[in-house]
Amino acid sequence: MKFSESLKKNADFRVVYNKGDSRANRLLVLYVLKNGLEENRLGISVSKKVGNSVVRHRITRLIRESYRLHEEMFNRGLDIVVIARANAKNASYWEIEKSLLHLASLHIIISKEKMELF
Repeated sequence: MKFSESLKKNADFRVVYNKGDSRANRLLVLYVLKNGLEENRLGISVSKKVGNSVVRHRITRLIRESYRLHEEMFNRGLDIVVIARANAKNASYWEIEKSLLHLASLHIIISKEKMELF
């Protein structure tokens, strides 16, 4: 079941950057801001510093799929922006997934009961 939309507008990204809370690890940076809606909005940003377009799109797909498979674990009503760091270029799907869930647990936006199942 789909619980999320995409963040597309630059203004929406800027609001999350300026007002949201951030946590980071070796591969990703995660910004979170409550949006007052019944669903989450996910934005993914991969800079040209990370690699060429093929590499950037691969990382974007890995992040989106990691989120999609664990979407039911996340609390509702959040704007979430994921920024890939340069180290993500060589990361596997499993490393990206672990990194995303680690940052979500640091933000306390996933429930402990559901995290224990992973």
